[in-house]
Amino acid sequence: MTTICADKNQFAGTHGRSNRFKHDCFNAMGFEVLPIPLPFGDYCILTPQIEETIKRRGDRLKKQDLVADIKVCVDTKKNLDEITSNICSSSHSRFRDEVILSQKVGAKLYILVENKEGIKSIQDVFRYTSTRRLRWFKINKAHENGRMLNVPIPSKPPVSGEQLAKSMLTMQLKYGVEFVFCTPNEAGKRVIELLTQEG
Repeated sequence: MTTICADKNQFAGTHGRSNRFKHDCFNAMGFEVLPIPLPFGDYCILTPQIEETIKRRGDRLKKQDLVADIKVCVDTKKNLDEITSNICSSSHSRFRDEVILSQKVGAKLYILVENKEGIKSIQDVFRYTSTRRLRWFKINKAHENGRMLNVPIPSKPPVSGEQLAKSMLTMQLKYGVEFVFCTPNEAGKRVIELLTQEG
């Protein structure tokens, strides 16, 4: 039976609850799931090299021990809001650093963005408008008309789909990361496909 290494954070709190369906899908497809600390991404296949590092380091295993061992990995995002936050907010530098680390060691990193909006490619993201952005414009218009003044909003609207898509394309070109998309129900199967595809 093939084993998928899953970052330990995928089992904690709300992550654990939201990822249960994905992990059940792995099991149903004949894959065991092994929780370990991963230096980047959420999932990779357990290779002999990774297995040797795990055995050698034992309880002392840390993220950095596996940096050079991972060749292909998938980082999952539960929705478009999460990837927007990763790319277009103060958490950008942490996300970018993980992407750069994977590039430096020659690992192929896929960012799998789950969504219910029918987004299947970065081209679709250009046309995407988040509910947060729609709400901001609605409240801002109400403020201009003297209504809903008790409802605070930021000075600028949330990021547009066009801004997000351009940022994704820039990261793909600059760092070699690849953004892919699927529905939440497809996520488990898609992770397996990305980790096991040839080439």
